[in-house]
Amino acid sequence: MAVPEVIPIAYAPRHRTESIGRYADGQFLASVTYAFPEGFRPDDGWEEHKRLYTVLHLFDAEGHYRDSEIWCAGTWAEQQRDPDGDESVLARARVHLAKLLRSLPRRSYTDIAVRPFRVTVDGVLFGLLTGEDDGEAWAELYPDHLGFGEPWDGTYDT
Repeated sequence: MAVPEVIPIAYAPRHRTESIGRYADGQFLASVTYAFPEGFRPDDGWEEHKRLYTVLHLFDAEGHYRDSEIWCAGTWAEQQRDPDGDESVLARARVHLAKLLRSLPRRSYTDIAVRPFRVTVDGVLFGLLTGEDDGEAWAELYPDHLGFGEPWDGTYDT
């Protein structure tokens, strides 16, 4: 079975797709995720290259990509220096995500269906990419590494 033109993503409370849904102008997909720049090869000092991003992708009602707001909260190294504080990288990222989500009028959390897209920020690939390996079609959300496939019901694998 081929990749569908519009790929369903199931809303899963308290899981990695808990910040998706619809709003007055279409659909949204949001997350807090760590990522390395494309082509990065781990070596000494990798902690400074692993960055935590707050991500909000916006789509129209038919799943066409519109825009993204992508903000870097800091690095893994910074998070390790202050892992539990109110000013930790993770705390800042979560606060920023909450602010972005509050800005969406008539927001509701529910399943969505969006078309493949890609955008690069700070050398990091963000998007929903598709392909085929050994006759099996797939879609993957980057940099979250959520994989979608048959039966194309919106559930994901990691």
